[in-house]
Amino acid sequence: SEPNVMERTFHALDGRVWTALTDVDQMREWYFDLKEFKPQVGFEFEFIVEHEGNSYHHLCRVTDVVPEKKIAYTWCYKGEPGDSVVTFELFPDGHKTRLKLTHTGIETFPKTPAYARKNFETGWTAIIGSELKQFIESSKAKP
Repeated sequence: SEPNVMERTFHALDGRVWTALTDVDQMREWYFDLKEFKPQVGFEFEFIVEHEGNSYHHLCRVTDVVPEKKIAYTWCYKGEPGDSVVTFELFPDGHKTRLKLTHTGIETFPKTPAYARKNFETGWTAIIGSELKQFIESSKAKP
């Protein structure tokens, strides 16, 4: 099955984008309410998302880290089958940075509307294209 791929360009240097992607205080501003996060292979983290009366308990483990270039982690749901991986890659472009997000394995999740591919597309579009963009291009993001 095709991975879900999205690219966005931010008016910020790659160091600033990387910090937004990996510093837990900044992540809480645009991403999810994480208790802890470290860009280290093997680091495990979790968070709960409430959506339309349902609670989704996400379990993640960092699988790949190339500082200021790439971070990947597993993305699974507690008590549900399925195994996916989310990868963020950064490509500097002058004073801007292009971010490429790849989410593979969505097809391994339960075949229910909640885990439909379009929901992930909509979700990542909001998270990366709106929340992260606004955060990075605001004064709150620090390199």
